[in-house]
Amino acid sequence: MTLANILVHIDSHPRAAVRLALARKLVDRDGARLTGVFAEMADARQVGVVAVWPSERYAQARRAAQALFERETADLGQRAAFIDVNRGGEAEILGRVADIARSFDLIVLGQTEEDAVAPASLPQHLITESGRPVLVAPFVGAYPDIGHRILFAWRPSRGAARALADARLVATRDCDGLVVEIARATAPPDEFSSLVIANLASHGVRASYRRIVGEDIGVMDALLNAAADHSADLLAIGGFDAGAFALLGRGAGTRFVLGHMTMPVLFSH
Repeated sequence: MTLANILVHIDSHPRAAVRLALARKLVDRDGARLTGVFAEMADARQVGVVAVWPSERYAQARRAAQALFERETADLGQRAAFIDVNRGGEAEILGRVADIARSFDLIVLGQTEEDAVAPASLPQHLITESGRPVLVAPFVGAYPDIGHRILFAWRPSRGAARALADARLVATRDCDGLVVEIARATAPPDEFSSLVIANLASHGVRASYRRIVGEDIGVMDALLNAAADHSADLLAIGGFDAGAFALLGRGAGTRFVLGHMTMPVLFSH
């Protein structure tokens, strides 16, 4: 499985360069197309009682973002494109970016931070509404490459299965994976975990299996600790997963990871 069409969120925040570099690495690996989508909140310019759009601040931010994108993708030629959502309101941005994202193989964006210029709920909205895997880069650090050491967050659920399959899009041929099952102490281990490992092996991913027992948010800490112990360069997880008992569901686990990630995270829904 290879990536053919990647969408990366671009804005005027300095961290846009980090996620653009990460997206570009994936583009170079698979010869994919790369599209930058400019989206950032802004008010219309007020002239008397008339609001004029776009404001000069928005136009300057767009020009700066486009210049960055074009500089970093100049050698891609027709394999690079830039889209301006041309909206400054939060609800309009969320809706338009999700509509655009559904036509791509992968979405790359950044973790929300306090001085973000894009809607704070953009990652959550795209995870739940785009229907596409969403790769989120932390708001600190540089992540020039991923897919060599992946931690797969596993339990018998649709979301976890989707995340495992989507992560194969970014796994390298020499990938060393760790499948971690998250469960209550009273829950039996997944009797089909060996099939999960076999499936990854059939796609060239060497992986081992580990079971973590815990409760609710404590499991999220254990999961991130396991990723650190594995020296993972990517965590693949089912976002806002559903089920009778969803350790990663009801939004709490996903929001915890979105707020505390220490490495790029691939969310699937």
